[in-house]
Amino acid sequence: MAVYTTLAALELATLIAHYDVGTLVSAKGIAEGVSNSNWLIETSEARFILTMYEQRMDVAELPFFLGLLDHLAAKGSPVPRTIHDGGGAAFRTVGGKAVALIEFLPGVSVDRPTPAQARAVGAALAGLHRHAADFTGERANSLALPQWRELFADCGADGLASIDPALPATVAQELAFLEASWPHHLPRSVIHADLFPDNVLLLDDRVSGLIDFYFACRDLTAYDLAVTHSAWCFDRDGTFRADISAALLAGYGPLSADEAVALPVLARGAAMRFMATRAYDWLNTPADALVTRKDPMDFARRLAFYQQAGAQAFAA
Repeated sequence: MAVYTTLAALELATLIAHYDVGTLVSAKGIAEGVSNSNWLIETSEARFILTMYEQRMDVAELPFFLGLLDHLAAKGSPVPRTIHDGGGAAFRTVGGKAVALIEFLPGVSVDRPTPAQARAVGAALAGLHRHAADFTGERANSLALPQWRELFADCGADGLASIDPALPATVAQELAFLEASWPHHLPRSVIHADLFPDNVLLLDDRVSGLIDFYFACRDLTAYDLAVTHSAWCFDRDGTFRADISAALLAGYGPLSADEAVALPVLARGAAMRFMATRAYDWLNTPADALVTRKDPMDFARRLAFYQQAGAQAFAA
């Protein structure tokens, strides 16, 4: 989440008036994240999240994202519902950009999860995959392996080297490995594809919210688990937490033999995916954007760990 576009108080109040949610009391920009502009909205009746869709977003895909939220919420996943306006529309347009009002869910995001919390996250991710099985919407992964190569190419060798001198060689070697090794025959479903700690809300050891589905797509479910593993199983200093890994995997449940074999490769891919988008954003985020840039080298170090550890990273 972030704020790239400024909306005046009158614009916000006029927008909220189209919904049956009371009158606007306050709106606060949310700085975390890198993709869309977001505000915490408080009305006379409740709290909501307002999202304005910015970069990497095709408005034609909004029915998929917003319909997925409603589908998962109806199935029982801890997912926020889309608030529809008085005419039944799931999103509106402000200043030429699409906006949606989303249910606010209680809970906190944790910086350093406990094993019990990691187990709950694994179980919630497995539930999401089950609940999405009969969702009829289709969306390809717009940040799959071919797009990683494009993003790194857009950064340029000089740009990557400005982040770290060894990064161009690391990227070239790993892309070649992944293109030769990527599995394509594993089970697929609609996946979250970005289940970082700041996209999970917890109340004690219970998952109260899975949020920010704007990278959701149909892809390998084991890849979604690998993304979540890479996001949750490392401390801020990059130390791998074997206890969190074991709990997350136990919560998710058993994998097929083919999935278990592929998981180390998928985790290396997850590290590359976030290296790619973070490197691009590091070099291209507008100077006046209310957004915290994220260091791509965090995932370069996680990639190095997965390269060295292999299957041991996923041992019980």
